[in-house]
Amino acid sequence: MSQSLFEKVWESHSVKELSNGQTQLLIGTHLIHEVTSPQAFGMLRDLDLTVKYPNRTFATVDHIVPTLSQQEPFEDNLAQEMITALRDNCKEFGIKFFDIGSGGQGIVHVVGPEQGITQPGTTIACGDSHTATHGAFGAIAFGVGTTQIRDILATQTMALSKLKVRRINVDGELQAGVYAKDVILHIIKLLGAKGGIGYAYEYGGSVFDNFTMEERMTVCNMSIEGGARCGYVNPDEKTFEYLKDRPFSPKGAEWDAAVERWKALASDPGCDYDDVVNIRAEDIAPSVTWGISPDHGIFVTENIPSPEDAEDDVSKKSIEEALEYMKLEAGAPIAGTPVDVCFIGSCTNGRLSDFREAAHYLKGRKVAEGVKAIAVPGSEIVAHLCKQEGLDKIFEEAGFEWRGAGCSMCLAMNPDKLIGDQLCASSSNRNFKGRQGSPIGRTVLMSPVMVAAAAITGVISDAREVFEFEDVAAA
Repeated sequence: MSQSLFEKVWESHSVKELSNGQTQLLIGTHLIHEVTSPQAFGMLRDLDLTVKYPNRTFATVDHIVPTLSQQEPFEDNLAQEMITALRDNCKEFGIKFFDIGSGGQGIVHVVGPEQGITQPGTTIACGDSHTATHGAFGAIAFGVGTTQIRDILATQTMALSKLKVRRINVDGELQAGVYAKDVILHIIKLLGAKGGIGYAYEYGGSVFDNFTMEERMTVCNMSIEGGARCGYVNPDEKTFEYLKDRPFSPKGAEWDAAVERWKALASDPGCDYDDVVNIRAEDIAPSVTWGISPDHGIFVTENIPSPEDAEDDVSKKSIEEALEYMKLEAGAPIAGTPVDVCFIGSCTNGRLSDFREAAHYLKGRKVAEGVKAIAVPGSEIVAHLCKQEGLDKIFEEAGFEWRGAGCSMCLAMNPDKLIGDQLCASSSNRNFKGRQGSPIGRTVLMSPVMVAAAAITGVISDAREVFEFEDVAAA
């Protein structure tokens, strides 16, 4: 019987059906960080339990890490307490920890893939909503809460209801200047921020076949912004090539056996999906958000929506609320909106290819006067590779601040925050009210190259009008 990858992985990890109709699911790999794990470890101690399979859990520190200076003790006492607690917990329970200065520290969703911890056909859980990132490798990856972290630490399982599967095909050729970030922003705009509730998203079509692994990660990362519980891409030769010789990837004969296993995981031809969505790549243009939800998206060439154009009262109120918060004018072009801060980084767009692409267009240019621009690599490895290629110097010479690895301004649980009602052109994943540290700060999501264009011009800009692009987009 033909099956999707989701069905294959779900069945192979199902322990039993629970009385409430949920499945007790084996979690092959558990990733933890400093923010959501301390309480879970406290629960273990209260219950006199231990970590059942410490070799299946991996830890890093990312959310609270200062990126300007990582010297300890941190100025933020709570941040220092969090990293100290994580170190102590990992030492006590024998968990591998990628600490600051180890050479492997970074955002959890960057560290997992680059270490080869993220592998096809497994189930992955982490106390962070953007765990869906790991689905780029043909894994089924879920963000979980603290109670579920406790359950996984204690039993290596969690209770979960089985999802429906929506196949999203993007076929054709992307226009020059259109990137993976534009693809996922367009998908979320089309299907809505709640459109994926109850679904796993399977991404496919010629665009995903041609995407690099880092581009696939960008799209899978924001599945949660579309309401999906997880998102994935079927593993292929690009997946295997990326994972080969990574520190935690299988070696020798085990590698050959693993690849054969992984090949069989891909969704079978003719398998049934609960829904199928087809999108033409040529219809996608550089995209930005204008409001306070990830589905408040438009092409950079379009005008800001008007409440009068809303289909119903709920949509009308949503637009009115967003316009009031964002201080934008209905019907005005989004292009030309002044920016105060430009941020390139996060688990969405903080990888080597993101900095390479932005640096290519930044070289020889200068950040506009009055604009604060920061570049934050997603891991110590990314930072090292960028420095090897001289990318950090290109950013610094252009007027960007080059920072240490961490989540930084994506969610501002660290010193990197907006001030007042500053507007930030951001390569991150969420534009919620107050997301970047100020209760009245404003966020506009876009690709790293679009952030670079905004930094150079001082306003939201169509990167295709600022830079010269080849016929086919390089990312």
